[in-house]
Amino acid sequence: MQERGSGASRGAARPRLHSSSRALIVARMHTRPIPATGALLPVIGLGTWRGFDVGGQPAQLPQRGEVLAALFAAGGSVVDSSPMYGSSEQVVGELLERSGSRAKAFVATKVWTSGRQAGIEQMERSMALLRTPHVDLMQVHNLLDWRTHLVTLREWKAQGRISYLGVTHYTDAAHDELEAVMRTEVLDFVQFNYSITDRAAEQRLLPLAAERGVAALVNLPFGGGWLLARLRQQALPGWAADIGCRSWNQLLLKFVLAQPAVTCVIPGTSTPQHMRDNAGAGTGELPGPEFWRPRLAELGI
Repeated sequence: MQERGSGASRGAARPRLHSSSRALIVARMHTRPIPATGALLPVIGLGTWRGFDVGGQPAQLPQRGEVLAALFAAGGSVVDSSPMYGSSEQVVGELLERSGSRAKAFVATKVWTSGRQAGIEQMERSMALLRTPHVDLMQVHNLLDWRTHLVTLREWKAQGRISYLGVTHYTDAAHDELEAVMRTEVLDFVQFNYSITDRAAEQRLLPLAAERGVAALVNLPFGGGWLLARLRQQALPGWAADIGCRSWNQLLLKFVLAQPAVTCVIPGTSTPQHMRDNAGAGTGELPGPEFWRPRLAELGI
């Protein structure tokens, strides 16, 4: 991944001026530091579960390429995948190579199998599918055989094959085990579920990530999709405009980013328009938890 400036940008975003017949001010996406190194990561990324599992449908590839282009144009970089996601790794690898945009991406994928040798073989296959000799972040998917795989990941990190290592899960039921791993292991990243309707991570995982200096990736920020379907049937609250939200997507993502321990949120999409909309949540004001507490009841959540 290429460098993206210096200093954390948890305050106001710095505008970028583009020259044209009429000056346009385009907000730059906020970044937050990866605690392990201080390197900056844009706060909105892309999850590829379901949406990029189109390897057998060549006609669908251009649209996914546009999604990646929209992510990069908005200043984002994180692209998260897994062997569990069907052909998603293959599609991401092909599109990044075809567009020559690998250097713009912070590529994250996972190991999702049992046994040391099986894990090594799976990760090597992932790198081949992603068409890269180096992965920015390798994670143990859903904590499957995590003790075995973390040994390998530390070896690979020392060899320079990966830059960062971590563990993931997506259910509240796994939070106890995630917490235990975070307390006993040295991790660069942890990935878990958090949304405006699923706030269990506020109790232990988010404070622990901050305490232990672990970067936090957030999955399922829309509550699995059903929440957006419900909210889109009603108008945005008037105060949404005060924090720069033009859609429910942006409001829900800004809620997640209200937690300073969240490094990046990775909503999935297969639509360029939705990617641009999601990316907009990473610009402008990012009010903290105190802003949201009195407004949750108003949202009926």
